[in-house]
Amino acid sequence: MTMSHYRLILLFAAMGCFNSCQAQESGQQLLTLQKEIVLSNVKGRIDHIDINIKDQIAYVAALGNNTLEIVDLKNGKVTRSITGLDEPQGVAYISKHQEILVANGGTGECGFYNALTLKKTGSIKLPDDADDVRYDAETDKIYVGYGSGGIAIIDAASRKQVGNIVLPAHPESFQIDIKANKLWVNLPGSGMIGVADIKQLKLIAKWSKLLPRANFPMAYDEVQHRIIVGYRVPAKLIVCDSETGKELFSGPMVGDVDDLYWDAKSKQVYISGGGGAVDIFKQMSDTDYKQIAHIKTRSGARTSLLVPELGLFLIAARESGGEKATLLVYQTK
Repeated sequence: MTMSHYRLILLFAAMGCFNSCQAQESGQQLLTLQKEIVLSNVKGRIDHIDINIKDQIAYVAALGNNTLEIVDLKNGKVTRSITGLDEPQGVAYISKHQEILVANGGTGECGFYNALTLKKTGSIKLPDDADDVRYDAETDKIYVGYGSGGIAIIDAASRKQVGNIVLPAHPESFQIDIKANKLWVNLPGSGMIGVADIKQLKLIAKWSKLLPRANFPMAYDEVQHRIIVGYRVPAKLIVCDSETGKELFSGPMVGDVDDLYWDAKSKQVYISGGGGAVDIFKQMSDTDYKQIAHIKTRSGARTSLLVPELGLFLIAARESGGEKATLLVYQTK
């Protein structure tokens, strides 16, 4: 290696350090820690979160604890828990019926609970590994990813399964556009993103990549028709055209990403990673997204929920290093 090459490497390293420091400083202005709500009895891994926006009640799937924690955000405390679950992963608050659906990874059961009494009101048994959940209020349908490759469609009113989409691998995060009759789904086991037709109940396209790999979280920009995906190996944020799959942007981000969200109003992407930070990217032009924040949280705090209606970003931090499990409540700006 020549001296000029060595100096060039040092220069790039210095620039990277400078940019990281700048992002961290600016990030403090974009995301402010409002409160820390201790989840006193929760052990092990924490998975998905949903919310009752009207009453500001968060539902936290404590997978390793086999419970669903009900958290009052206004009063800053856990009020109740649903116990006896089996690796709860996905959770959805069904506002129209004031019910909660919990998807259990251990048994494949999707249980319905009255949101006021927590009494069980119904159940659907999927083959196994019931995972991520989406509720579409317009059609009153619930979508649940499960097993070695499927998305079950459930009618929220009757609590019965009314459809199924077969997939080539276990689905992770997925996004739905009811108007376009399309569903996009991360299939890390097959190294691809699948596109399904909701009416035909089948895959109509497969977007494959050799690298990066391990695509878990996904967000959807409905206005600009963009699919926003987080990869873990290596840690990259990629933005694609939702119609063609064409890559429009790619950039490094926080490691061990598990959730990311697109905020249309601010044109920002919020990303939570187990690497112990939140990254925020802002869309600067048609295909340019710039990292504007890198805010330290806690190691392993990778599960999150953006609530733009309340200006909140919730992050679940599992018990680690002597610190109790905690729901971190941030105010967005």
